[in-house]
Amino acid sequence: MYRTMDIHQRRVVLIVEDQEINRDLLGLILEDEYDLLFAADGAEAMVQIRNNLDRLSIILLDLLMPVMDGFEVLERVRDDPAMRRIPVIVLTAEKDAELRALQLGAADFITKPYDMHEVIQARVKRIIELSEGKQLIRATERDPLTGLYTSQFFFEYAERIQKYHPEQTMDAVVVNIERFHMVNELNGRKFGDSVLRTIGGEMLAMLGKAEGIAGHGEADQFYLYCRSRDDYGALLSRLQSRVNTSTRRVGIRLRMGVSPWSEDASVEQLFDRAKLACGMVRGRYMAPLMIYDAAFRELDLYRQRLVNDLDRAVEERQLIVYYQPKYDIQCEPPRLQSAEALIRWKHPELGMVSPGDFIPLLEKNGLVHMVDDYVWREAARQIAVWRDTLGFTLPVSVNLSRVDVFDPNLEEDLLEIVRSNGLSPKTLKLEVTESSYTEDADQLIAVINRLRQDGFEIEMDDFGSGYSSLNMISSLPIDVLKMDMKFIQNIRENSKAFRLVEVILDIAKFLNVPVVAEGVETEHQLSLLREAACDYVQGYYFSRPLPPEDFAALILKELETAKTRSA
Repeated sequence: MYRTMDIHQRRVVLIVEDQEINRDLLGLILEDEYDLLFAADGAEAMVQIRNNLDRLSIILLDLLMPVMDGFEVLERVRDDPAMRRIPVIVLTAEKDAELRALQLGAADFITKPYDMHEVIQARVKRIIELSEGKQLIRATERDPLTGLYTSQFFFEYAERIQKYHPEQTMDAVVVNIERFHMVNELNGRKFGDSVLRTIGGEMLAMLGKAEGIAGHGEADQFYLYCRSRDDYGALLSRLQSRVNTSTRRVGIRLRMGVSPWSEDASVEQLFDRAKLACGMVRGRYMAPLMIYDAAFRELDLYRQRLVNDLDRAVEERQLIVYYQPKYDIQCEPPRLQSAEALIRWKHPELGMVSPGDFIPLLEKNGLVHMVDDYVWREAARQIAVWRDTLGFTLPVSVNLSRVDVFDPNLEEDLLEIVRSNGLSPKTLKLEVTESSYTEDADQLIAVINRLRQDGFEIEMDDFGSGYSSLNMISSLPIDVLKMDMKFIQNIRENSKAFRLVEVILDIAKFLNVPVVAEGVETEHQLSLLREAACDYVQGYYFSRPLPPEDFAALILKELETAKTRSA
């Protein structure tokens, strides 16, 4: 433990000097500013130091004394961890003694005779301030839970290593605990703290002073800045084994991201890469280690470019909204019922960019709202165009992401969009994934309830891919269930898959909401779904997603079919 000093408390100075006249003189110089203790030799000094260990701010130590000289006092102070924090100013007239005193830990010198009072006062004050500053740093540089450097000091020291030892090849390593918030939720904060303490202790045991430094960031994030090595798999295994031993029956899984040394990368860049690599193995229990290599760097640069180019893409309308039709299959022939808006990015240099490349990226960076808002406005505008030019109002489903839910202007923006295009809110259907309900249930449900009161219809997308309980489903404000396409793909060959489809249809019947099956590609899939009383389907069996001008042909075909039905 490090002593903290009240800024209004008088500092205590121990003067160790065998000549009484010198003791008195130093006392007169310092008594106005400090409380003073005295010793006539090294043995008395050691008694005073032990008796006043928590009070002493500095020791003024003569080197040449009877019983025990100043050099032996310096050695004993240096070798005792509790005494080592007290700075020592050596009192000497011997120039030759300075080097040895410095080697033993002396902080400064005052030369005899003591005729420069202001210099002595200034040196004592300066050394005390420096010492207290160091103590303050020591008291705050370590995380009290894990014993590792706090993130602020860790990165400061890592940057110093890089600056003053550029010849050393140092790697950046980030370690996280998989779903740590659930560890705390299920086992309590005390248990979670014990896991963090275990990891911190093992990291300290693994790293010698010459190999690197370790730090603890927020929550479950740990950092290593260490000499380049090839055995990170073994290092992670060692950490995992230590955690397994300490937690026993509770399954705790670690993951690690490593950014190897790079001559052109700063410490900050190295750790940004390591964090990215660590994030990429989230949930990958069989492969919890990722190294940031050249291929990863190319992918990282590609993703960063997409993020940087988003504003321009919106401004220049590089984003194109495609539409995939949904058909009512409980009538013959199937009837065009609505469509889903799907975003595409026609980049002027990269060509067509897959939504799988940029949508998850924008969700992670909190920028997906820009794309969602763009799609909402484009879809509403297109609905109005088809209504005005073809005389057919086609409802379109658009995505509502988790980020959108926290936008305080969401309700106002959506109402403005439909009103400015002369549409009913029912024509702009809002799709929310099942996982959104499980992750942000209370806030999401409150927002959805307000939107439904405004007249918007809510579709739960990817139903069956999340973890909703039956009890939760019964209380969710939804108007349509969209069945995850994975259930559809194997219903012909796999009886269990088809039975799950029937279970979902039964749940929808219980909730009194229709079901849309995604990913329908074959006649047989369509037939099975129709017989099972599925209401609507979308997929390549009817049409791939189409640009607006091509989708108009489907609307015209539907209008012709409607005339035939009425005739």
